[in-house]
Amino acid sequence: MLESIVKLALTEDLGAAGDVTTDALIDPEARGRWALRARKDGVIAGMDAASLTAWFVDPDILFDVRAQDGASVRAGDAIVEFEGYARAMLIAERTILNFIGHLSGVATLTRAYVEAVRGTDAVIACTRKTTPGLRALEKRAVRLGGGGAHRYGLGDAMLIKDNHIAAAGSISEAMTRAREAAGHLMCIEIEVDSLAQLDEALPHKPNVILLDNFSLKDLRAAVLRVNGAVTLEASGGVHLDTVRAIAETGVDVISVGALTHSAPSLDVGLDAL
Repeated sequence: MLESIVKLALTEDLGAAGDVTTDALIDPEARGRWALRARKDGVIAGMDAASLTAWFVDPDILFDVRAQDGASVRAGDAIVEFEGYARAMLIAERTILNFIGHLSGVATLTRAYVEAVRGTDAVIACTRKTTPGLRALEKRAVRLGGGGAHRYGLGDAMLIKDNHIAAAGSISEAMTRAREAAGHLMCIEIEVDSLAQLDEALPHKPNVILLDNFSLKDLRAAVLRVNGAVTLEASGGVHLDTVRAIAETGVDVISVGALTHSAPSLDVGLDAL
């Protein structure tokens, strides 16, 4: 999976003509050393994609990793140092920076959410709101930032959302059909948007209930009503300035789509040594 992602990224950048600037300007025998540095504080992710990018361009590029995936760095810290032919590094540079910057941004934002709920029992989880083609890398970056796992794809678990309920006719009908179709290892989660819907879902004993856009008052009421019988996941309206209060209601999981769809890239740069 990683190989196909990296190959696609390089093909996208090089196209049919290759790097016409580097080919025109750089002596094929020129060599050098470079340091990839963080320009802001953050959490590193994407070293696997970055190192594979370098290897695909030139297997003889040497690299010395200074900050492993999951490591916290400060502005100015070296993440990895490279040595090799200048042409190869200039060709690989932008793809390496794109992977490290984007995925470290995901890990960094995740760490901020995890720190915001520290001391509670709530798990911060990502969603399927990922960049097409990059889900595996983005979800790994969330884990490196301290976040929890959610379903990877549609086949991992049943998640009955509002449109499923509308198409099936009711919560009861949707849960009945899901229970009939699910094997003994299949988790069933259902989304509800009110306490009344929560009451309708509970007798069907779903594994998880997603409380969508509940107020803090209703989240607390749901936690008391369920009393640990079902895993409760809160979603909707979750931001860094609201996540602590949501966690303190006692929910088990808080899902945050922004971890993958809105994480700002960590500023990194490649400097010649």
